[in-house]
Amino acid sequence: MPLRVQLALALVATFAVIAAGVAVFAGEPEPAPSDTPRGALRPPGIPPADFRLTDQDGRPASLADVRGKVAVVTFLYTTCEDTCPLTAQQVRAALDDLGHDVPVLAIAVDPPRDTPARARRFVQEQQMTGRMRFLTGPRDELRRQWRAYGIRPQGDGFEHTAHVVLLDRRGVQRIGFPVDKLTPEALAHDVALLERGGGRAGT
Repeated sequence: MPLRVQLALALVATFAVIAAGVAVFAGEPEPAPSDTPRGALRPPGIPPADFRLTDQDGRPASLADVRGKVAVVTFLYTTCEDTCPLTAQQVRAALDDLGHDVPVLAIAVDPPRDTPARARRFVQEQQMTGRMRFLTGPRDELRRQWRAYGIRPQGDGFEHTAHVVLLDRRGVQRIGFPVDKLTPEALAHDVALLERGGGRAGT
């Protein structure tokens, strides 16, 4: 076979391979969003924990305020200089990544020092005004929430449990992150997962 014909056939074969590759690549569907939570699944069967607390602006707050929405719950104290500001910034970045806000509730862990005025200042300093409600109230009512979420409050000589928990639309605890494992990307992913109705055990 003449060399010219061999070269022509080789070029035709090469173009055919390239065209097939392009067709396969173009026809590939977009990867589906992962249905695997990035955080840890909370134990099943934890009942929704209602509360009667007050936010930084003096408005009453209860679980009914967030029912029907995926919500972020965390536990902070107003005079914290490291872990709590970091947590607030991680949550803020997650909302930015998500592209829309969801309810964010920060429950005080250091009464009576966690006053509404200090809570308001904390929220302002973290640039979370309008995005986070910092909840304070009587110690007995706060204690009920600490117990419901397995949180140790702030104390003399020891740090509080630093966790972020996601509630589903029914107010049920579904996914949790210790703050040292929290990233904005993971939190945004799991909020979106719960909004799609995912995040069940075994998914």
